[in-house]
Amino acid sequence: MSAVSCGSGDSAARGVVVSRHGLLARLDGAARVTQIAAPPGSGKTSLLRSWVDEAGLADSVAWVAVHDTARAPQRFWISVADALRGTAAGAALVRPLTAAPDLDGWAVVERLLKDLASLDDRTWLIIDDLHELGPGDAQRQLELLVTLAPPQLRFVLATRQDVRLGLHRLRLEGELTEIRAADLRFTLDESRALFERAGVELSEPALGMLYERTEGWAAGLRMAALSLAAHPDPERFAAEFSGSERTVAEYLLAEVLEQQNEPVRRLLLRTSVLDRVSGELADLLTGDGGGERTLQDLEEAGVFVMSLDARRSWFRYHRLFADLLQLELRRTPPGEVTRLHRAAAGWFAEHGHPEDAVRQAQAAQDWRLAARLLADHSLGLTLEGRGGSVHELLAGFPADAAAADAELAAQLAADEVLQGSLEAAGRYLALAASQSASVSTDRRGHFQLELARLRMAVAEGHGDLPAAIKEAQTLLAAETGWEDLRAVALTRLGIAELWALRIDEAERHLEQAVALARRIRRPWLEVRAMAHWAWAASSRSAAPAIERITQAIDRSTQAIKLAQAHGWTDEPVVAVAYLTLGAIRTWQLRLEEAETLLDRAERTLRVKTEPAAGLMLWQARGMLERARGRDTEALTAFQAAERPARLLVTAHPRPVPARAYMLQTLARLGQTGRAERILADLDEQQGNQGEMRIAAATLRLAKNDPLAAASVLAPVLDGSAPVTNIAWLVQAFLLEAIARDAVGDPGAADRALEQVLDLAEPDGILLPFLLFPAPGLFQRHARQRTAHASLLADIRGLLASKTRAAPSAMSQPPLVPLSNSEIRVLRYLPTNLSAPDIASELYVSPNTIKTHIRHLYEKLGTHQRSEAVTRARALGLLAPAGRR
Repeated sequence: MSAVSCGSGDSAARGVVVSRHGLLARLDGAARVTQIAAPPGSGKTSLLRSWVDEAGLADSVAWVAVHDTARAPQRFWISVADALRGTAAGAALVRPLTAAPDLDGWAVVERLLKDLASLDDRTWLIIDDLHELGPGDAQRQLELLVTLAPPQLRFVLATRQDVRLGLHRLRLEGELTEIRAADLRFTLDESRALFERAGVELSEPALGMLYERTEGWAAGLRMAALSLAAHPDPERFAAEFSGSERTVAEYLLAEVLEQQNEPVRRLLLRTSVLDRVSGELADLLTGDGGGERTLQDLEEAGVFVMSLDARRSWFRYHRLFADLLQLELRRTPPGEVTRLHRAAAGWFAEHGHPEDAVRQAQAAQDWRLAARLLADHSLGLTLEGRGGSVHELLAGFPADAAAADAELAAQLAADEVLQGSLEAAGRYLALAASQSASVSTDRRGHFQLELARLRMAVAEGHGDLPAAIKEAQTLLAAETGWEDLRAVALTRLGIAELWALRIDEAERHLEQAVALARRIRRPWLEVRAMAHWAWAASSRSAAPAIERITQAIDRSTQAIKLAQAHGWTDEPVVAVAYLTLGAIRTWQLRLEEAETLLDRAERTLRVKTEPAAGLMLWQARGMLERARGRDTEALTAFQAAERPARLLVTAHPRPVPARAYMLQTLARLGQTGRAERILADLDEQQGNQGEMRIAAATLRLAKNDPLAAASVLAPVLDGSAPVTNIAWLVQAFLLEAIARDAVGDPGAADRALEQVLDLAEPDGILLPFLLFPAPGLFQRHARQRTAHASLLADIRGLLASKTRAAPSAMSQPPLVPLSNSEIRVLRYLPTNLSAPDIASELYVSPNTIKTHIRHLYEKLGTHQRSEAVTRARALGLLAPAGRR
């Protein structure tokens, strides 16, 4: 157990005990020398006291507090000797020392080494507040003692800063244990325990705020607990707790700030306006030199200054310490603080730190400067994957600022696109365009290009592909030399062409976008372009199949790996890569992998700004459900694809394949009447599209009309009705083979099936064979001379295993429940009564009975009376045969 204390000089902070077993264990297993270096109030002293108590070391520990002896080195060495004499082992070995004018520290060390040479029992010398010993002979004498002491004498050195005792040699020899500020910080659980034991009840959000602000600093937590014990509103106190709180401010003033000389205090105060500071920036704000060295010295001295990089060139202040410094800085004239913020904004902008520059301009309330800085850098930040930072910066402007600043309105429009709100983006875009004349002449050209970029993004989000393509082409023709903008335009042009089924053009522009993004080192844009380039490869029809699928997998995998390397695995930028790979794995029947990928795509995709991709996601979801034999769930997914389809403001080619899949699923569920009605409502252009013809062929086969199926498929097979990808073509030839086999043309069936296998094998496509099983056809074809014997064997094995494992379709409930009237009619179907006889029994017309029977067949997915009875019995709607 470790008592929380602010250090050796703060007895008021002691008393609450919190378990810190990890630190105690490190002390138990420590090397010959242990250094505990941390700022004041970190709990160094109380940790050591707890360790001595819990380990039962009271008789084996010699404790020396340097702050009591620092002014007189002679007194220090007398204290060391007395403390060692006070231990059980040292009492018989260490000779007493008395003060004398000629008492020399070197002689004392020599004498102690001689006295302790025969030390057999392990003894610890704890030196607390060692930083107060200061440089000079006493420190060098202590180094000699540490170096030459017998192994049974262990040293524990508690200090606010590293001391120069040759510890680097001990570190190399493995004889040094180091415990630093990060190790002494309380965890969230330890903080919770501290407040509970102080009798303070806090909600988790309030506790989290206090923990974040104190950064686990023991003294800060303890002072908060002391104040909270008597506070009427603990939640409000937690929300407002800062370094300006009276007890915290008094402690930090006395223990830290007032201990510094005037130049250091000036540096700390003037740089407290910054979230992070470098030496050069400190020099600018103070008008002095040597800022970097001062900051490094402060860090080494444990003055709540922490380095942020390995080179120790950037630093930040502890939050509570920064609060105190800002409180003290407010004593200066207000104009001075504003001047510091403006100077810092200029320095950050000049040195390539745009986020810091905008924040400093906002802190100075110079909104025009802040808007200019953000307009100059927001696209670059977004392309670096830091769109979230841009969003936060925009939140720092007053609500009415955009009404007076066209460039700020444009930035808000861009942010709304990223956040998925195209309506708000359109409003800000219109506001920006209406104020174009207010933009200065030297910035107007850049501003007009930004408006074109935003119009392109909004058009793409609405699915207005012609408008998006037009704006992209305008930007590419602008010859601005702005490579970021050119890379964006190429990417958006390629994406618009991809969803418009202009695959060759999409591939060309996306390839150029990937190359340019890579050259200008914009990995965020590279991920986005690569992900869509992968989908384009999977949609290609001219390239060899093996090249097509391999490239699609390689590109989507590259995009995912690049996103992982930059921490973007949960960002919308990588969603289409997940979608592409998930769709491919579905067609290859690698269903577990497919589901994981599609889950990630659904989690990351912003459907409102990329509705075409959202449509494709639900389409892939539906195919995954069909592959698992869950046709009802598949139908729900295909119907869900209609939602993003409604976001598309112009005629769009992508919804048709999803509707074709929905019709196939309805046929599979036996709802052929409903499917026929949907098909009949299509206009001529949609009905003649390749995917819809394949769906129509599925319906014809479900209604036992193979000749009609073959007829409707002919334009797909000869290429006059093209399809969007190879998977559809595989389905078309497979349905052709099934239809030709059904009309007694085995030669044509075998030729079509061989074509199917030619198409499917390079891509590893297996799903169509599961959706349209034809075991007899496959068995006969296996006896022919086929170039795909191995694939055919796999397909037959797949169908055999599914037949054994899959539940009967008869046991699946009807998609639409039966009405009460239909159930009454159903009960007469197992009898020999005709439709007029049933009508007579129920006192209705024969036409009514015939209508009910037709609806029963549709809902039960059957075509004959006997099939309907069998299905109804399987569903428990009728008693089993033989039961009364």
